[in-house]
Amino acid sequence: MEFEFFKYSKTLELDKILEMLAGEAALEDSARLARELTPKSDFDEVAAALKNTEDAYILMSRYSAPSFGSALNVSSALTRAQVGAALSARELLDIAETLRVIRSVKSWRDNCSESVKTSLEALFNSLVPNKFLEEKITFAIKSEDEINDNASAVLYDIRRKITSKSSKIRDNLDSIIRSQKAKYLQEAIVTQRDGRFVVPVKSEFRGEFPGIVHDTSSTGATIFIEPMSVVETNNEIRVLKLKEQDEIARILAELSAAAADFADSIIYSYNALVQLNFAFAKASLAYKMKASVPSLNKNGHIFLKRARHPLIGSKAVVPVTVELGGDYDTLIITGPNTGGKTVTLKTVGLLTLMTMCGLMIPVDDGSDIAVFGKVFADIGDEQSIEQSLSTFSSHMTNIISVLNSADDDSLVLFDELCAGTDPVEGAALAKAILVRLAAYGCKTVATTHYPELKSYAVDTPRVENASCEFDVETLRPTYRLIIGMPGRSNAFAISGRLGLDSGIIENAKEMISDDDLRFERVVESLEKARKSAEEEHQKVLTLRHRLDEAKRKSDLREHELSIKQEKLMEQTREKANRIIEDARYKSGLLLNEIEEIKKQLNQSNAASLAQKARSEYKKRLGEMEAAADPVVASPVKGKKLTEAPNKGDIVILADINRDATVVDVNVSKRQALVMSGSIKMWVDFDNLLFKSNNAQSSEVKKTRNVSGLASRKERSVKGELDIRGMASDEAVLELDKYIDEAILSGISTITIIHGKGTGTLRKTVQAHLKSLKCIKSFRNGIYGEGENGVTIAELKD
Repeated sequence: MEFEFFKYSKTLELDKILEMLAGEAALEDSARLARELTPKSDFDEVAAALKNTEDAYILMSRYSAPSFGSALNVSSALTRAQVGAALSARELLDIAETLRVIRSVKSWRDNCSESVKTSLEALFNSLVPNKFLEEKITFAIKSEDEINDNASAVLYDIRRKITSKSSKIRDNLDSIIRSQKAKYLQEAIVTQRDGRFVVPVKSEFRGEFPGIVHDTSSTGATIFIEPMSVVETNNEIRVLKLKEQDEIARILAELSAAAADFADSIIYSYNALVQLNFAFAKASLAYKMKASVPSLNKNGHIFLKRARHPLIGSKAVVPVTVELGGDYDTLIITGPNTGGKTVTLKTVGLLTLMTMCGLMIPVDDGSDIAVFGKVFADIGDEQSIEQSLSTFSSHMTNIISVLNSADDDSLVLFDELCAGTDPVEGAALAKAILVRLAAYGCKTVATTHYPELKSYAVDTPRVENASCEFDVETLRPTYRLIIGMPGRSNAFAISGRLGLDSGIIENAKEMISDDDLRFERVVESLEKARKSAEEEHQKVLTLRHRLDEAKRKSDLREHELSIKQEKLMEQTREKANRIIEDARYKSGLLLNEIEEIKKQLNQSNAASLAQKARSEYKKRLGEMEAAADPVVASPVKGKKLTEAPNKGDIVILADINRDATVVDVNVSKRQALVMSGSIKMWVDFDNLLFKSNNAQSSEVKKTRNVSGLASRKERSVKGELDIRGMASDEAVLELDKYIDEAILSGISTITIIHGKGTGTLRKTVQAHLKSLKCIKSFRNGIYGEGENGVTIAELKD
């Protein structure tokens, strides 16, 4: 069965997806796991793998992905160290780097919230940091070619002696260069040959310069001589160099032994690191594909909601919604060439295999995928010259293989079933094959041009037609998949649009059998009925939206009035309580003063004290009355009368600030009979004002003036609004207020957290957003953002 999965996985291009997955892995061993990944038919195994991917996706979306650095597989080096081998500096540095990555990833998980428990915890717990060994190696080894002087006290002492003796030799040779012997030198420099200090001497003065010859120049004009005065010191340095190498070898052996002590732990941690990197690679691929986790089932049901083929660019791909295994087990897709039939077929097969590999798939939330025991696919032109097989023969060979292996736990995909042969025989064979697969209990999707298969789908239970829509007007496919509607080739319509003579087209129509012609007419009428139903459905949705919007506005207005009324009542109660408390307080003061007056009362001062008490009483009583009736008179807007008004003039009654119309005028008494509402009265000219339109208009302008707005810099608005638990009308009020603040603060993207629940609050929010002109666009949250529990909106600039 693994061979079959491999064979058909390649047909469905799963290998390309796995190569994309390998590109997301940071470790070579994780990339190898990605390339070797195969679909699993065990339900629990698939569910566990998918859970790992989902949990890695959640962690990555919340805390970003951990860095796996440049960790390497050091198992081979550690195994050699366990049997006593001394490792090189490079191998030890690789072990240190792997330990650093293990420690870093472990620390990353520890810094994440402990409340987020995932299926990856066992792998994270398998990471055993060893900072002691990591730092011991990095302290001793500076680089692949250099050991730290302080790696050991012995090494430090040896190198100190080498430095001292080298300095002594240089001083000796420098004195020679500055002496009379300098004339024998080719250049006044000190150099080295084979690790020993020498000077360049002219060849003709060889006899004048005692010492050991170590080298000559390519021309023979210069010989490099070690003066006898430094031979002994050079010998001592040579001995020290040998001791240095021995000490370095001892240090590397010691570090190798230390690494061997922890070899099993390091190897175990590295294997867990590889599995974690593999899980996060799957999560990273899901993020790039905008994928989600489908629900798994064992009953062969597939429901792909707005599925996108992952190998087609996001700008070019057209989402399709496909179902299989619910009301029908066989889906026959028809329609014109290049209409999207094969893409739909491959999308169903590829997304099924991706799920069975534990990968998230590019579909919307609410999708279902079945875990199948076998997946078969016969797609494309597989003509074989080497085996002398035609296209039809090659396809039939595959079909026979499928029929011999398929069972009730199989998904079978056929592209252009039994094409490439006589249409009558091909259609009969195709129908017989579909009948056999249905008898097996397979879930089958087949594309075809045979009209006989369309009729078969119409007449047979649990077999359904589907078609890829084609726009005859533009001669282009729309790539929309329409379930329940058989497709039409549209050959006559396309030919006519391209300019083929109408006589030829009519002649061709007459050659079609009556049954086929009637079927095409039925399909055509069904297509028109479907489009008409879609248009009517759209109109109903529009009307429903308008009604919902009107009801929402009405409810919102009612709620606003209710809130205003409640606030007004609350303010009134508070004010009344303050008036009562103030009255009690002042009454208490009056009583105290009366008691004080009683104490001071005598016959001589009785009259004055009584008068004082009455004055104080009236004053305090006036203050309490004013407080109990806190009505502030509005300023009267109008012009004072400079002459007698005329009948019909609009005037203002100054004492009550009410408009009135002049009915009659008595100039001698300087009075006018005015009507205000249904009341007539004589009013003195001094109590009348001419109504001023200018004053009114200026007041209107004044009330429309907006001032005191805080600058964007002064405002601090969060990027999200949480309205969970609110009533719909209350939530809309909060949302409007928040959007106003966001616009004034310059925020371009906002997040509204409304929760999932029954979805009522989400619908209310999104319906309200749709009605606002300041909203550029909005969408549900994706996986990791909150999904349907949040709405993310963009504000217009």
